[in-house]
Amino acid sequence: MKAIWNNTIIAESDDTVLIENNHYFPHDAIKKEYFKSSSLHSTCPWKGEAHYYSLEVNGKENKDAAWFYPEVSELAKGIKNRVAFWRGVEVVS
Repeated sequence: MKAIWNNTIIAESDDTVLIENNHYFPHDAIKKEYFKSSSLHSTCPWKGEAHYYSLEVNGKENKDAAWFYPEVSELAKGIKNRVAFWRGVEVVS
């Protein structure tokens, strides 16, 4: 799977976990040079607290376009520290 934004591959892996129509990529599969920590947090009742990244690719920013769960509930242990995307990031095989 590849995550693409602004015509650039920002993550790539054969080991994604699909939950609620989102592919969660291993943290080591993201191209860290495009990711900036965000102060945004949100809470999912069954997964836990999500932390976010903003993307910066070729001079353009996509605020809070990626998220991950550093700590998860027992039900969501398969996505701990994996990264998923939204806000225009295309995930393709």
